[in-house]
Amino acid sequence: MKQLRYLRNVSTLKLDVETCIGCGMCTIVCPHAVFVIEDSKARIVDLDACMECGACAVNCPVDAIAVRSGVGCATGVIQGALQRTEPTCGCSDKSSCC
Repeated sequence: MKQLRYLRNVSTLKLDVETCIGCGMCTIVCPHAVFVIEDSKARIVDLDACMECGACAVNCPVDAIAVRSGVGCATGVIQGALQRTEPTCGCSDKSSCC
């Protein structure tokens, strides 16, 4: 099964690498392998796979991760999977886009 993808370049996920202590908790709790640990620090390797569930931020012991969790564009992801196309929310107006 093709991996579900989030809308491109819209994830709110942010990682403060300077604050990260490299504990690896984000790699353990992330269901989509968005993070890796390299040189004792987390790094985002697949931002568009982030579904903004917030598990990484909730479990980060030093608050190095910020993400606005919520339902995001789950509808767009599901539509893309069903239609076998790129995920889209159907918004043509970027100012009102999710």
